[in-house]
Amino acid sequence: MRAADFCHETPDGKIQCDLCRHFCRLLPARSGICRVRRNIDGRLFSLNYGAAVSQSADPVEKKPLHHFMPGSRTWSFGAPGCNFTCANCQNWQISQMTSDLTDLPFTAPDTLVDNALHSGCPSISCTYTEPTIFAEYAIEVMKLARAAGLKTIWVSNGYMSPLCLDTIGPWLDAINVDLKSMDDAFYRRLCCARVEPVLDNLRRISRSGIHLEITTLLIPGHSDSPAMLERLTGFIAGELGHSIPWHATPFYPNISWKMQDTPATPASSIERAWTIGRKAGLYYIYCRPGHNDTICPHCGKTVIERTSWSSGPETMRLDVNGNCEYCHTPLSIKL
Repeated sequence: MRAADFCHETPDGKIQCDLCRHFCRLLPARSGICRVRRNIDGRLFSLNYGAAVSQSADPVEKKPLHHFMPGSRTWSFGAPGCNFTCANCQNWQISQMTSDLTDLPFTAPDTLVDNALHSGCPSISCTYTEPTIFAEYAIEVMKLARAAGLKTIWVSNGYMSPLCLDTIGPWLDAINVDLKSMDDAFYRRLCCARVEPVLDNLRRISRSGIHLEITTLLIPGHSDSPAMLERLTGFIAGELGHSIPWHATPFYPNISWKMQDTPATPASSIERAWTIGRKAGLYYIYCRPGHNDTICPHCGKTVIERTSWSSGPETMRLDVNGNCEYCHTPLSIKL
């Protein structure tokens, strides 16, 4: 437990959390939507500081990031809690953890960085749950990682506040943001959130110089309609850039939190999403199964071949700048 940095007292005596776009206003003994930030005797505390419930060396492609340090591994960690309550969550055992967080073992920020270094990982990732709600912990890790020569990554739902985004920006190298839908009703119904803050943060990130990739989970009957995907891919291509990699991923009911009766994503929906993304003008679309490779948008050659979405490259045809080895077209790849 640690005193929170992102908060202020309101005129009516509550404490407002300024970490994410919910901006929870808390009476004493009350917690925010994330359940891991609590008003204790008039001060806001982060209950999950240092609670690294999961650590692992993962292929960076598994985040998924296909254009950031391809073929490398990243030391991944997360802390309990989330500011969303997504019915389809696939990490719900830790994102929706309700046990006493103060009983969890403490892992110091420098221990995480040491683990990354000892494992030979050139980067460290805040992932598995939502990094925004353990931002104080993440920021200390990121600063130490940068000093140690490591790159830093977030995998996020994109609901951080402007203050949070401005604070992490100087220490963040790459981020994958879930753009779950373009429909606000979807966010309100399945996530207890809104879509516009996510879109606003995506615009801000795309202008910041932070490497950005986007993921959309195709849930049958909820986030796989052609009309919605046309708006979504049109938003990415039109407002963020044609070179932003987009990952369209399948839904698996057997590992979801509350949607076991929803069918798995059929292969036809995956292919349809890929076609819609191509028509929108996106250069780099990754859909599993079947579309794992990186194709040069200029000459059409395969420059990175992957056997699966989560594995490292089988072959890479890049020059020293991360451009196409055949025609030297820039590919928005950071080596």
